[in-house]
Amino acid sequence: MAEFQSYTLNFGPQHPAAHGVLRLVLDMEGETVRRADPHIGLLHRATEKLAESKPYNQSIGYMDRLDYVSMMCNEHGYVRAIERLLGIEPPLRAQYIRTMMDEVTRILNHLMWLGSHGLDVGAMTAFLYTFREREDLMDVYEAVSGARMHATYYRPGGVHRDLPDRMPKYEPSPYRSDKELREMNRARQGSVLDFLEDFCERFPGCVDEYETLLTENRIWKQRLVDICPVSPERAVQLGFTGPMLRGSGVAWDLRKKQPYAAYDRVDFDVPVGTNGDSYDRYLVRVEEMRQSVRIIKQCIDWLRANPGPVRIDDPKVSPPTREEMKDDMESLIHHFKLFTEGYCTPPGEVYAPVEAPKGEFGTYIISDGANKPYRVKVRPPCYYHLAATDEMIRGYMLADVVTLIGSLDVVFGEVDR
Repeated sequence: MAEFQSYTLNFGPQHPAAHGVLRLVLDMEGETVRRADPHIGLLHRATEKLAESKPYNQSIGYMDRLDYVSMMCNEHGYVRAIERLLGIEPPLRAQYIRTMMDEVTRILNHLMWLGSHGLDVGAMTAFLYTFREREDLMDVYEAVSGARMHATYYRPGGVHRDLPDRMPKYEPSPYRSDKELREMNRARQGSVLDFLEDFCERFPGCVDEYETLLTENRIWKQRLVDICPVSPERAVQLGFTGPMLRGSGVAWDLRKKQPYAAYDRVDFDVPVGTNGDSYDRYLVRVEEMRQSVRIIKQCIDWLRANPGPVRIDDPKVSPPTREEMKDDMESLIHHFKLFTEGYCTPPGEVYAPVEAPKGEFGTYIISDGANKPYRVKVRPPCYYHLAATDEMIRGYMLADVVTLIGSLDVVFGEVDR
């Protein structure tokens, strides 16, 4: 037998599975990992410091760019913190819209995760399938906010505007026939709610397709089953949240335990794993997509039946309508003051968490009574999951490093914030 040689290996940042911004220094013994040292900071953008230099409203867009595949959930955490400071409560319709868009965001995130995780582990087809559905939900983002990704749709006191009555449509093109165009625009004839309802009807069938490709696939199972398990007790000690914690068998979900928005008014189940390995974490996220569809359907039914305001009627916090601003001098002054100077919050400190797709995303704000926060601290889920990389990967093979990073569902915007 040839003797195993010990050596140090750089995994990333160029490696495709390392997202281009993670450097893992691996101590190897042959093919076995003895130690993993994650080096982060290659993407640092000082989001928290930037948020301390601007009026509250002007930092909402920075939140989108933290976990840049869970945009509106990040906004929700930040906006909830501001609302707690101001002591305001958004109208019920806005709460339902937020709940629905949070679940749209959860599906968006899990589709991105499943496609890229499959690609990392060697399943090309899943990537193409998931991005097909992801495109539809990106169009929902575009319809409500005008942007496909960085929406800045949530505002203190509600949301930017009500759900639009029409969806963006595909335009005629020399590269597609009239029949193809009609089929592509079939679900886009009505409102955003009609489009989402159609999506919810066909999406469970799409999840069945992903599961047919992967769940019982013996190669997929060989790569994921019994890889990097974490016990329930250890998961809690390590600060795991979200699917990482539930995959280990701990039924902790902020939407159930500390309900916010309209989550206490909708019915859904919290999927929980048994073994805490990479395969369980995969199963939990797949089931979460199905549960998100249940929540979205309930929100659609409620929103159809209950029209109403989507922002609080307080000109000191919420801007007047365009029409009022053009006609009324008082409204114009409010508009000008709100977008240049913002509003001052009472002195104090507040923490507001939300159940983001990757785990608990929280915003901690200290106010000194000025129109900008004295301190902002973001609590991202991925940072704590990444910190456990060394403990989870020891004794596993080099190929399992890729599986683990995919299983963590890590995005570096919020790690290197």
